[in-house]
Amino acid sequence: MNSLIDNFGRSHTYLRISVTDRCNLRCRYCMPPHGVELKEREEILTFDEIERIARIFVKLGVRKIRVTGGEPLVRHNVEEVCLRLSRIPDLETLAMSTNGIMLEQKAKALLKAGVTHLNISLDTLRPERFEHITIRQQFEATIRGIETALQTGFPSVKINTVVMKGFNDDELLDFADFAKALSLSIRFIEYMPFFGNGWNEVRLMPYREMKEIIESKHRLIPLETNETVPGPAKDFRIEGSGASLGFITTMSDHFCGDCNRLRLTADGRVSNCLFAQEKFDLKRLLRSGAPDDIIEATIRTAVILKWEKHPEAQELVKMQNNIMVAIGG
Repeated sequence: MNSLIDNFGRSHTYLRISVTDRCNLRCRYCMPPHGVELKEREEILTFDEIERIARIFVKLGVRKIRVTGGEPLVRHNVEEVCLRLSRIPDLETLAMSTNGIMLEQKAKALLKAGVTHLNISLDTLRPERFEHITIRQQFEATIRGIETALQTGFPSVKINTVVMKGFNDDELLDFADFAKALSLSIRFIEYMPFFGNGWNEVRLMPYREMKEIIESKHRLIPLETNETVPGPAKDFRIEGSGASLGFITTMSDHFCGDCNRLRLTADGRVSNCLFAQEKFDLKRLLRSGAPDDIIEATIRTAVILKWEKHPEAQELVKMQNNIMVAIGG
């Protein structure tokens, strides 16, 4: 039975756990130009603390956990915490979001540790544009990481692509062809406002415009999801292929009414929304010797206080602690 039901009747079965605030890329839509202040090592949750919190969440009804960052693969020996999480009774899905740079070295160990679902970020198929977005020359490593993930045998590999009008929207058809060539699933994400990421409405391409461009060349057939934990994407199959495309419509057609997500930051705070300002400090409770029932009560409070829906874009971009890399996506 799920104990994590908010005031609007939403049941929370999905927890995103950030295992680090560090990243080996500097994506412009994720991190402010001046960078972010990183936490000291002792401020970051240990693997024991992550496992204990995760077990409490699963006891309360969480059935899917996604390991995130920053970039989770820069956390030393991250496979160990994945293995621990995968062994929690009643957890049904263990996923990871990564930029893919280190997958060539890590994919087999992650699969062995129980990770079944991978989401890999790739916002362009052009090396020079990749460098402009990420401020790093890691395009080839990312492509090798995607290829390795597909060859390793993960049950699910998806590509996440943030679409910015006037910047990479001219690659939508290229991405569709890329998906067809590799029988991949690609999810196009509307550009979201975070503090310091330069968001403005001119850069926002609503999913209907993306879909119209892709349908100029490909027939898209709506897909019914069979996932135990439903996702936010509007999903389609490209006719005549094993590829699928999804659209995550945070800005133009938000899915707050069906949101089932909670987030745990790398320094041990629960966030009940990607854009929430208030966070609930579980690390302080853990390190002060609090028993599980006190931690459970704090988690329930976080759920009860969840917004019905997030504020409008013009308000979101002003929120100074609303920085993507610090939240974990």
